[in-house]
Amino acid sequence: MAKYVLVYYGGSAGQTEKERADQMQQWGAWFGKLGKGVADQGAPFSGKVKTISSNGNAKDGAHSQPPVSGYSIIEANSINEATEHAKANPLLKSGGTISVYETHTM
Repeated sequence: MAKYVLVYYGGSAGQTEKERADQMQQWGAWFGKLGKGVADQGAPFSGKVKTISSNGNAKDGAHSQPPVSGYSIIEANSINEATEHAKANPLLKSGGTISVYETHTM
């Protein structure tokens, strides 16, 4: 099985305590459905970000818009299978998007 990095953009954790609790429950159910296929649940990003250019200059802010909001790493038999798993991710219901990257073993 290969590892796939799911890169999250945007989305919302909810505006109220109940919405946030519901989101956490949905994430827990999604991770539970993947079971041992979860290599790293990942984490949301804080919003603090620096971008470093090839000449070594660093600036505040993200390289992409919208900025990356978090990540997870899963294992799957193919990028198509990983994409199907990602389609059930609760982030999509809150307006976010997901990029699925296949990794290479080094």
